[in-house]
Amino acid sequence: MNFRDIHTPVMLDRCVELLAPALERDGAVYVDGTLGMGGHSEAVLTRFPGAHLVGMDRDPQALRIAGERLEPFADRMTLVHTVYDGIRYALDEAGLESADAVLFDLGVSSLQLDEADRGFAYAQDAPLDMRMDPTTGPTAADVIATSSEGQLRRIFERYGEEKLAARYARAIIRTRQESPIMRSGELVDVLQDATPAAVRNAGHPAKRVFQALRIEVNGELAALESAIPAALEALSVGGRIVVMSYQSLEDRFIKRLFAEATASTSPAGLPVELPGHSPRFRALVRGAEQASEAEAETNPRAKPVRLRAVEKLREST
Repeated sequence: MNFRDIHTPVMLDRCVELLAPALERDGAVYVDGTLGMGGHSEAVLTRFPGAHLVGMDRDPQALRIAGERLEPFADRMTLVHTVYDGIRYALDEAGLESADAVLFDLGVSSLQLDEADRGFAYAQDAPLDMRMDPTTGPTAADVIATSSEGQLRRIFERYGEEKLAARYARAIIRTRQESPIMRSGELVDVLQDATPAAVRNAGHPAKRVFQALRIEVNGELAALESAIPAALEALSVGGRIVVMSYQSLEDRFIKRLFAEATASTSPAGLPVELPGHSPRFRALVRGAEQASEAEAETNPRAKPVRLRAVEKLREST
């Protein structure tokens, strides 16, 4: 299998550039919290021959494929089946105390999108699954079948920022009373029928609903809310973390967390910084960086990316 033909890592060079200062020492620990098909990790292991990879993914298929791709580096890697908030568990599995560099490439992976039978893509008819780890937990079909109208509305509003959430929730409830909604194509038909003609040209009506269902099924925001603080704590002094997000809910959370991490805790107005109150982290980029126009042109999945990064300056007191 030629992995480079089916998977183009987003902002690869920029990620490696930002993490490089933390990876140059022999024995540096690189944690890829969203290993996927291993493109970023392959670049890191190739450029830094002294680095050790701890690769994490909840998708067993992704771990298998990444393991094949990274087989030349087998003596310098530990792959762990876990959600990305399991960084402490993954480091323990590898017998390591801390990380020098951490990468999170959030959202659904190329592998999951391209496998039609996983049910992630609204453009392809498939069973409504959407589990990143297909070995456990309820499917999207289960959520559709068991949630109340109010619950569906809140899922679509919160995780999809969908303005027609109430309308879509009502339509789903009406439809499932006659027959279960088990396939992505069936759900798309329900959403299209419920979309007012006046807004049908404002983007595909299933886009935000499918995003919301995916986030709900996989508990993505809940995992993220514990994953990033855990990663910040796991970093050694001088360590760096890069996070790439693809939708506004994730990016707003990362922005707020990094702003707090890079702020002083001294009371405002003091002429000097109080001991132990200086910022624990410093920002490595101004705001959020985006992919270049050239990259977005050749790799459409890079278009919505927002990259943020910080470096750890000191441990907590």
